[in-house]
Amino acid sequence: MKPNTQQLNDLTIQVRRDILRMVHAVNSGHPGGSLGCTEFLVALYQNIMDRKEGFDMDGIGEDLFFLSNGHISPVFYSVLARSGYFPVSELATFRLINSRLQGHPTTHDDLPGVRIASGSLGQGLSVGIGAAQAKKLNGDNHIIYTLHGDGELQEGQNWEAIMYASAKKVDNLITTIDLNGKQIDGSTDEVLAMGSIRAKFEAFDWDVLEIENGNDLEAIIAGMNDAKSRTGKGKPVCVLLHTEMGNGVDFMMYSHAWHGKAPNDTQLDVALGQNYNTGGNSDY
Repeated sequence: MKPNTQQLNDLTIQVRRDILRMVHAVNSGHPGGSLGCTEFLVALYQNIMDRKEGFDMDGIGEDLFFLSNGHISPVFYSVLARSGYFPVSELATFRLINSRLQGHPTTHDDLPGVRIASGSLGQGLSVGIGAAQAKKLNGDNHIIYTLHGDGELQEGQNWEAIMYASAKKVDNLITTIDLNGKQIDGSTDEVLAMGSIRAKFEAFDWDVLEIENGNDLEAIIAGMNDAKSRTGKGKPVCVLLHTEMGNGVDFMMYSHAWHGKAPNDTQLDVALGQNYNTGGNSDY
């Protein structure tokens, strides 16, 4: 049974609490983009993806997800833990020496749910395409999902992969772009304007759709189901997810300042107060 909307909303708030507490504990990490993608990853793992029990790197007979913008690891780790991949208590080891939960996901410590190391931006789509083609070779009729930051598209390797995916008709691939318009040094337009991302993907012969409210669970679920319906038709699918960096914490929103900055004690208390779920009863 898939969780209902209230359960998804409750989990979203809990994941936000996890993100805030994780980065605060070590005074390090990336809360802005993590908070902006919380609803998306909750919906993806709890409603959209066809997942098997347990985890193995082969991933045969299930949908797979690859995180390309690995700096939003706090939200990824929280959603993985709360989806049963590893104990929630392990979130307390985020960014500590010898922890499996490093600032950018890695595979050498065999953390369940993590399929690629993603510290260097711009590489996730290439890996996702390879996995999608492997699915086709294996006769496995499942979907590959990837997530990327919009600023990450300033990396050239993405465009080689985007060109390849359409040329080779990798139509079991859904690539989502977190379109928040912000990156570490400012707005994406100020750092390196890219024009219309939709027009660029369409020029490379992708099927493109937009989720205008990318922080609304019902809108995300409807949009991603639309994306799923477009697979298998000869084109890779791109979802432009319009989000707000720092969503759910008022003083972190509408600014790039919280891309990679942890809240202090007072700020944490305020942020947690804005995300009051069960009074912290489900906190790790």
